Amino acid sequence: MKLLDVITAPWAIEPSKLLEIQSIYLAHARGEKADTAAIEARLGKPLANEPKPYTIDQGVAILPVEGVIAKRANMFMEISGGVSTELLGRDLQAALQDPQVHSIVLAVDSPGGTVDGTQALGSLVRSGREQKPIVTLASGLMASAAYWIGSAASAVYIADTTTVSGSIGVVQSHTDYSKARADRGITVTEITAGKYKRIASDNAPLTKEGRAHLQAEVDYYYSLFVDAIAAHRGVSVETVLAQMADGRTFIGQQGVDAGLVDGIQTLPQVIAALNADYAASLADPRYVRGSQLPKAAGAALNPVPVQLQGATSMNRDQLAAEHPALLASVLAEGRAAGAADERNRILQIEAAALPGHEALVAKLKSDGSVTAGDAALQILAAERQAKAKAAAAHEAEAPAPVAIVPAPTVQPTAAERDAAAQGQDSAPLEDRAKAAWEKDARLRAEFTSLVAYTAYVRASEAGSTRVFQRQAG
Repeated sequence: MKLLDVITAPWAIEPSKLLEIQSIYLAHARGEKADTAAIEARLGKPLANEPKPYTIDQGVAILPVEGVIAKRANMFMEISGGVSTELLGRDLQAALQDPQVHSIVLAVDSPGGTVDGTQALGSLVRSGREQKPIVTLASGLMASAAYWIGSAASAVYIADTTTVSGSIGVVQSHTDYSKARADRGITVTEITAGKYKRIASDNAPLTKEGRAHLQAEVDYYYSLFVDAIAAHRGVSVETVLAQMADGRTFIGQQGVDAGLVDGIQTLPQVIAALNADYAASLADPRYVRGSQLPKAAGAALNPVPVQLQGATSMNRDQLAAEHPALLASVLAEGRAAGAADERNRILQIEAAALPGHEALVAKLKSDGSVTAGDAALQILAAERQAKAKAAAAHEAEAPAPVAIVPAPTVQPTAAERDAAAQGQDSAPLEDRAKAAWEKDARLRAEFTSLVAYTAYVRASEAGSTRVFQRQAG
């Protein structure tokens, strides 16, 4: 992890722990290097904070998830211990492939950590539980990013009534070093390209735009966090927002009541349940691994192995008589799955709704036999019908078209009519005068200019000229 990332990156962690981490890294940035040898000398033993691979107890792999979570191992982990999501992901993959391991426990004691790497590890846990049951058991603390990862398991438990869970949220900080640098005679000039490049620079106070940009980032990471918890726990986003994800921490039974965890169990109890679950799968290939791990909040973990060797069928009454706990678990899971499916169906219908069809949408939502796809088709068909009806109404109400009246023609003048009757040229006077002037040299000799001749023609056609005959004498 880079130093700047530690100070400015979004974290899914308890705020007090983030301040502690940042103070250590800021001291490191000032040149106050951590003296690991001196720390070991004071403790009288090596720090020994290297990530440990899993151990196996009765076929159950136990993976420690202890300390601050980061994508890669770093200086803070060397001093205080911690979790690298890359290394933990590697160990989880190894346990999933290990033939000596039939189940996995994530032993969590962590305040959370960086957002980077957390989502990927959570997705790996969720996909891995399809191969082998994965149970999260928290002891002490399972907050923020640690809960993001732990909630992805097949079941989530806390070890005692003092274990803290929750703190679902995202925090990001901005530090302005401009005054401190100015006091030391340092002036930093940043040359950037792009509207959002260094919009929240540590060389200047945080601007309104910079705060809005950082808030948008935090809100987006928070939405990813909430969506992941809803998917992991099999509840709606609304439930997560209302009961779990306001940043609070929950102590012991409070976490059970809020739905964050499935119960309070010790590690030996969890291992015993996983072994019973594994034995049931060996007894009958039809058995679904993990089905005996209770998911109802507060349920006791007392697995009842199902022995079905040689049985060809079992009806509901027989199952209720011989395995009431299993039947109750199956019914509870069925009701939860049905409720989740119905919520999704209603949400999808509401997403396809169009204004003006509220009554149809309400009818489709109340009819549980109508799928979301069929509902969308009915809404679109109703919209097309409404538009066609509106178009027909507009056409019927439209006024009659205005009749087209031909433009009036311009009547010729009296002179033009006379000229046309005499077969004379009806071109404009100026053009006729110019044509005659250019054609007849006598006119050019008699009149001093074309302008004078044009004036003569105009006066002549108007009857304002007199012609005098020259007499010999």
